[in-house]
Amino acid sequence: MNKAVILIIEDDPQIQELLFLALAKEGWKLLQVTTGEEGLKVLKNKKADCILLDIMLPGTDGFSILKKIKDIEQCRNIPVIMTTAKGEDADIITGLELGADDYVVKPYSPKVLIARIRAALRRQEESVKDKSVTSWQQGELKLDAARHTAYYGGRHLDLFATEFALLKHFISNPEIVFSRSQIIKAIKGPDYPVTDRSVDVQILGLRKKLGKKAGDMIETVRGVGYRFKVSE
Repeated sequence: MNKAVILIIEDDPQIQELLFLALAKEGWKLLQVTTGEEGLKVLKNKKADCILLDIMLPGTDGFSILKKIKDIEQCRNIPVIMTTAKGEDADIITGLELGADDYVVKPYSPKVLIARIRAALRRQEESVKDKSVTSWQQGELKLDAARHTAYYGGRHLDLFATEFALLKHFISNPEIVFSRSQIIKAIKGPDYPVTDRSVDVQILGLRKKLGKKAGDMIETVRGVGYRFKVSE
């Protein structure tokens, strides 16, 4: 996806320039703004394929902007990569719970960031091209990959892209135990730098949205990982 559009929401002019010089070489079209509010205005009028979002922004902070981005229907599946100096576990967990696809801590290598963007774009492209998947149902839980919809007992599940990918992986592979690294590889690709804690956070968020009964279908296997239990 050489002509992908990357929206950069970053207020530091030096980092803006660094990102422009590094990313422009990839052939991507870059949209650069310095506040979250400006970013939201851009998203209402222009298409973006990936968003780089700082947390410490003037005005509304990046976490609040991320939530607003995910509330926009046409933007829900756009991958968002948080780029920030706030690298504490609590900040990373907050970003992931709000729907961020990745989290890169400053100072970062432009090459590493480019690799993360490529991976995010590749996942998006593959999800669009994947026409072989159909739909799955276990008990009252239904998932339609082609329409990107999931329901439990007739209730629509409002899932972020990563949560949807997790549910698709589990429901299409019932009763199989997966380690955290296998889960990361399945939904993010090989050699993706995500911690085990990040996987746990994403699954916790998915369980909450599924509700108690459906959430219990994703079973923790101590010392190993997770599996999807077929409802009786």
